[in-house]
Amino acid sequence: MNDTLPCGYRRIAHSRIRENIGLGYDDLCPGLVIEHRPGRTVTELDNLLGTALSSNPAPIHTDVHYSSQTQWGRLLVCGGVTLNLVAGMTVRSTSGMTVANLALDNVRFDAPVFIGDTLYAQTEVLSRRLSQSRPDTGIVVCRSSGHNQTGKCVLTFTRTFFVPTDPDAARDAANY
Repeated sequence: MNDTLPCGYRRIAHSRIRENIGLGYDDLCPGLVIEHRPGRTVTELDNLLGTALSSNPAPIHTDVHYSSQTQWGRLLVCGGVTLNLVAGMTVRSTSGMTVANLALDNVRFDAPVFIGDTLYAQTEVLSRRLSQSRPDTGIVVCRSSGHNQTGKCVLTFTRTFFVPTDPDAARDAANY
């Protein structure tokens, strides 16, 4: 058997590999830019569930007739839905191993998102440092952005989170 592992996997036994989720502290170097794939097309159900779960009654997100009379001429996807979709797209790489999120800052909605738009996410690692209170954990700050199918930026935000300094030990402990 070939001993070379595909990127993103680790060997757990002979002839058995396991997908990795989340980069470790040493992997998240300032300046690193991650393009998150696949993209995600926003559906009517995404918008409906997101507005229902957040108890957002704004007709711009749920009333087709009302929305047709606005400057947009159609339903506008709820900003919370957009934020959750784009943030979720970043997790596999940036914070899949996170111990805790510490902050979500500087959230900006730069352009409207509509049902049927496809979103793509990108993250830049801004900084990292070892935690003073948790010796096996680092603190990472990233700026993420979401772009639609035409490349227009629709959302940016900064997120700060804990990440283990020894990801393999954390993976072993969690059977990941």
